[in-house]
Amino acid sequence: MEFDFKKIEEKWRKYWEKEKIYAFDIKSNKKIYSVDTPPPTVSGRMHIGHAFSYSQQDFIVRYKRMRGFNIYYPFGTDNNGVATERLIEKEKNVRSRDMPRQKFIELCFDFLRKELPLFIQDWKNIGISSDWELSYSTISDYSRKISQWSFLDLYNKKRLYRKDAPSMWCPECQTGISQVEAQDKEIESSFNDIIFQIGKEPLVIATTRPELLPACVSIFYHPMDSRYKKLKGKKAKVPLFDFEVPIMEDERVDKEKGTGIVMCCTFGDQTDMEWQKAYNLPIKEAITREGKMSLISGKYKGMKIKEARKEIIEDLRKNNLLKKQEKITHTVNVHERCGTEIEFVKSKQWFVKYLDLKKEMISWGRKLNWYPEYMRVRYENWIKGLQWDWLISRQRYFGVPFPVWYCKKCGEIIVADEKDLPVDPLQDKPGKRCKCGSSDFIPENDVLDTWFTSSMSPVIATRLLDKKFQDKVFPMSLRPQAQDIITFWLFNTVVKSNLHFKKNPFKDVVVSGFVTLKGEKMSKSKGNVIQPREVVEKFGADALRYWAASSKLGEDTDYEEKDVVTGKKFVTKILNASNFIFMNLKNFKKPKKLSEVDRLFFREFNKVIKNSTNSFEKYEYAKSKSEVDYFFWKVFADNYLEIVKNRVYNGTKEEKDSAFYTLYNILLGILKMMAPFTPFITEEIYQTHFKKNEKTKSIHLCSWPEEFKVENKKQDDEKFTSLLDVISKVRKEKSQQQKSMKAEIILTIDKKAQKILKDVLNDLKSVVSAKEIKTGKFKVEFV
Repeated sequence: MEFDFKKIEEKWRKYWEKEKIYAFDIKSNKKIYSVDTPPPTVSGRMHIGHAFSYSQQDFIVRYKRMRGFNIYYPFGTDNNGVATERLIEKEKNVRSRDMPRQKFIELCFDFLRKELPLFIQDWKNIGISSDWELSYSTISDYSRKISQWSFLDLYNKKRLYRKDAPSMWCPECQTGISQVEAQDKEIESSFNDIIFQIGKEPLVIATTRPELLPACVSIFYHPMDSRYKKLKGKKAKVPLFDFEVPIMEDERVDKEKGTGIVMCCTFGDQTDMEWQKAYNLPIKEAITREGKMSLISGKYKGMKIKEARKEIIEDLRKNNLLKKQEKITHTVNVHERCGTEIEFVKSKQWFVKYLDLKKEMISWGRKLNWYPEYMRVRYENWIKGLQWDWLISRQRYFGVPFPVWYCKKCGEIIVADEKDLPVDPLQDKPGKRCKCGSSDFIPENDVLDTWFTSSMSPVIATRLLDKKFQDKVFPMSLRPQAQDIITFWLFNTVVKSNLHFKKNPFKDVVVSGFVTLKGEKMSKSKGNVIQPREVVEKFGADALRYWAASSKLGEDTDYEEKDVVTGKKFVTKILNASNFIFMNLKNFKKPKKLSEVDRLFFREFNKVIKNSTNSFEKYEYAKSKSEVDYFFWKVFADNYLEIVKNRVYNGTKEEKDSAFYTLYNILLGILKMMAPFTPFITEEIYQTHFKKNEKTKSIHLCSWPEEFKVENKKQDDEKFTSLLDVISKVRKEKSQQQKSMKAEIILTIDKKAQKILKDVLNDLKSVVSAKEIKTGKFKVEFV
């Protein structure tokens, strides 16, 4: 039977919202299970990775709700980052840097007011069971107040500092970025052996970045490298630019790389910064914030970086200063948002001081329960590789402002009073004079890194409630998230919670994997992006969720439409099976004694309940779904429904009662255990067939199934297996002989099987249409 899944899904979405099925109950005495829901970035449509990971966290939430917890599951949106800024620039065909800041901010807010409801609807459409009345936006006054409070608290705890220092810079986005926003990317380049001069003697130095020659401040070799020891204390002339720099020794030089002697430029990389600081070298900036050559570059001034590199190499060649050029592939840092190669630019930036806390950070991480456990290693490896304090300044327009001004007279830092938060220094003034007596201030123009705000998500979520509830939901029970933001979101949330409150922000962490297409990461440029809206439109939300439930936590999965089709088949099958059962199900009483076959199937179903429950308790939802799914198809639909038909139609009152009782309760149990995965169709079946008896207003508020009290006997497993095995063999024989499954037969089974199955022979005869069952070697004779 085909059905209109779109109407069914819309009907129950509206019902859930109207009846507040997923609302947090402030009057309940139930134990609270709180979720630090990831606030998705407002950067366009929901993508398939969102649908994948948010469905997986929702499986857990729905299970916990059915286990009797009072669920605190708010929903937030992250809309103050560069991704949102870029979306608005694209949609409105503007550039933030080309218009007044306040006008652009107003444009952003106007856009979000219209787009947010549409954006959030994607999450509602796939059945996310958040309490939609408990929601937040990271750019709202409410969230900005908390983010700015975090700044003040860390500032007062001496964990913040402002420094004029070299930092990673994205020329495309024109903002400083933190270490976590830098990604490794392999690019094609060239090693250029360039000739410096020491007097009349040539000195060959290999570099991939000849455009930094005007910013060269020193040359270094390894102190154990005998080739260059004679050069210590001498000076070398920089080619094309004709100024001299000192030659020095340092153990950080790699003797095996290039020619074993390197130029130090301010700034090409981390090592250049370390050398500059260690030896108090001058700072010369060859590249501007716009990614162009600076004034000190002479004739190359104003050129873009790659253009200047090409011109300088050509000029070196013309002047016989390029000895050799070798094509290479090497790894560079790029900005994860736009893919632009990162530069190091000297500027005043705000930092969170935390490099001194590496041991503590690892300890905090080990107090969390990680699912899967190996994801903790990624967290720890990130900490071990940290080289920088956290740069939190962003040179953007739309974001949470720093609550900071600077005294125009003496340069003193003035921070806002907590009672005045949130503030915008560009619009507001501090409510006090500077210590020097001046009331003339310069506002901070930068905004906070979006992760500085997002890392406060447990606090933002918790403080949506009255104070008396906040301690009950914080620390939160669960942090669900994707693996690619362990170093962004999870790490910074753990660090800030411990700096602010001296405790972890949550107890359990579940980490989802990636979705690929034919083994490749999806991207718009490759044209291989799957849109969940289109999948839901074609197959339904339940089918999409069924697919998402097939992958374990932390496991990458390749999107294949056939897996969603399998989900659609399940939805159709369970609806048809339910309608068939209730078409024949009459009024019944709980039987005084179950028929033997019914007892065996209840006993087998108890195993499913036990295993499914145990799996969910360990957040192994894929195993739980697989267990129930297999039972439904292979045991219940393929076997039990066929076995019980004769009793349903022709049995005695006692036989029918036993069959009806078993059908009703096992089907209800299957629905309950599949409800976290396929919430729409299970609600449809429950409301149509079960609600009048069960009384609970939604299947999602029903209790999770408990094991049924049935008698256990010594040979039960062998009897059940033998029964299904004989049925399977008969069906196979009929199929091979191209006979109807209803074709009448004389069945012969061995003596052992006869003995084991003696209590269920009547049901066996009816399901295989056996006129007679004989003893002997297995045989099927057609009558």
